[in-house]
Amino acid sequence: MRQVLITGGGSGIGRGIAQAMADAGDAVTIAGRRMDALQETDGGRGMTCLTCDVTDEASVTALFTKPYDVVIANAGAGKSMKMRDMPLDVFKGTVDVNLTGTFLTFRAALQTMTRGGRLIAIASTAGLQGGPNISAYVAAKHGVIGLVRALATEVAREGITCNAVCPGFVDTPMGQAAVEGVAARFKISEEEASARITSGNPMRRMITVEEVVAAVTFLASEGASMVNGHTLSVSGGEI
Repeated sequence: MRQVLITGGGSGIGRGIAQAMADAGDAVTIAGRRMDALQETDGGRGMTCLTCDVTDEASVTALFTKPYDVVIANAGAGKSMKMRDMPLDVFKGTVDVNLTGTFLTFRAALQTMTRGGRLIAIASTAGLQGGPNISAYVAAKHGVIGLVRALATEVAREGITCNAVCPGFVDTPMGQAAVEGVAARFKISEEEASARITSGNPMRRMITVEEVVAAVTFLASEGASMVNGHTLSVSGGEI
């Protein structure tokens, strides 16, 4: 039975990954800021639920009381704001949760991870291209991609792989918040806002959580043992 750790497991993509892997027979540990959300993810599956702030070094270190075979750095957040209006604390906070959180999670994982281990970051298409009004998020996710590519070369000879999944807009609470933000900014309906958000996707729709989960479970599988330093875009052809 594989030991799997997922940060940001209380909702959205993290919840979907955790439930799919637990249902497949993995021993899943989920971490997040809110215990009630983690327990909702568990839903009686027997997951281990741990509260954690991925921007806090001690909090992340405390997660690793045992070695994990698969570690998925999923915790992340972003805010839409023009750079000229962005306070420094918003920029730093975005970098902390997305990039520093991934660094702390992977660094702690490597202390005990053995051959065959899998490190997977949930990045974004924002890590592969620019976008207006999300400069902090774009910068942080580009940093995650760079971290993954560099770390992949460090751990390859240890038989460990490090990869990233880069979804476009996903139908999650975070995706819905983006729709609501666009609707409010441009004073349009949420349906029109959703169409704007997905206009760059040739399939003209949001990605489902299940589609992201499928990419993650592939990278965590034995069949992906020679996939390393890769950024897997789940975006309907946007990237």
